[in-house]
Amino acid sequence: MSSREVVALSVGGVRFVTRVSTLRRFPESRLARMLSEDDEEFQLVDGEFFVDRDGALFAYILDFLRTLQVSLPADFSDVERLRREAEFYQLQPLAELLGQEHLLKPRPEILELRFFLRETQAFFRIFGSCSSTVERLAEQITVFTAQRWSSPFPSQQPLVPLPSERPSHHDLIFQCGTERAAGDQLVARYVSIKPDTRKLINGVNVLGLLVDTFLKDGFRLVSTRTVSSEEKVECYSFERLQRPAGLAVAVSQSPGSSGAAQGKRSHTQKGK
Repeated sequence: MSSREVVALSVGGVRFVTRVSTLRRFPESRLARMLSEDDEEFQLVDGEFFVDRDGALFAYILDFLRTLQVSLPADFSDVERLRREAEFYQLQPLAELLGQEHLLKPRPEILELRFFLRETQAFFRIFGSCSSTVERLAEQITVFTAQRWSSPFPSQQPLVPLPSERPSHHDLIFQCGTERAAGDQLVARYVSIKPDTRKLINGVNVLGLLVDTFLKDGFRLVSTRTVSSEEKVECYSFERLQRPAGLAVAVSQSPGSSGAAQGKRSHTQKGK
């Protein structure tokens, strides 16, 4: 690639290097015109264009020119400032997309865990507002079962994995502990949660590992309550912000031009 095909910019002291064709994606923008026209906002210093604007926000401007999409982090709070930057660079398609701020705001994802302890057994039910999160948990959580003989010589059969119980795409049910079967046999259920390799039979231990798994996955505990005091059903509610949807603008190519904005827009969901 020759030096004529790349250009360097220093935006607010942050250095960027990109293709000339990227800056010319929208010929009517100031970034495209600065390559061939004089503009007092763009000063050529030692072979680099200096722009006295926000360098951190320019990273999103450049990403839009490269991908034709706006995809912002879940905790991004400067949509209005970014829109003003788009207007400064005269990138009207980007300014219009950012004007749809309600589509760029992150949405909370809810995860609810119900825990019921009865004698030597513990029952769990996970409900998630995002089915893909529950699907991933179903792949992480494995229940193993085995038969135990309590007398006269204690022994145990090999552990056998059980299929997941999924009442719906948003639910996952499982249990652990022991229950009495025929004669002197006990049915034991163990729970393993990846990446942890332990097989736990105690319900309280499984509960602790579940909560730790949710917290490491970006959820935060928002409430704990007792659903039924008689049956001792406890409910733990978790929440995290989902990455907002990405907005895309369509660009048509024409001979002698690097692209012209179309009115059509599409939504591209990114993340969970």
